[in-house]
Amino acid sequence: MQYAILCYHDEKVTCAWSKEQDDAMMAKLSVVQDRLARQGKLGPVARLLPTTTATTLRKDRKPPIVIDGPFAETKEQLLGFYIIDCGDLDEALAIARELGEANPGGAYEIRPVGVFNPVKAAT
Repeated sequence: MQYAILCYHDEKVTCAWSKEQDDAMMAKLSVVQDRLARQGKLGPVARLLPTTTATTLRKDRKPPIVIDGPFAETKEQLLGFYIIDCGDLDEALAIARELGEANPGGAYEIRPVGVFNPVKAAT
């Protein structure tokens, strides 16, 4: 079963990190990521740019409109995500806890992934 680990944190905190602080955090996360990759459990990992770079299509209006910024004002923002391959939710939670030890603060939302349109590898 694949699970998405959605990474939320306050951008005011994470965007204030120096390059050295950010590099140190990414190095800690890389330790966990490298182990998961060796175990064949790690899928795509993405780090999103700040919400100030977001564009949103509001489809609840007629006609739909395009606006700058994220779709909702929240204390914490979606900063990125992992796709992991696990036997069950308990294993996904254990991985999220390990990632959380490397990157404290914020929240991880763990959600099963239903494959809608798998990409076929180029041959």
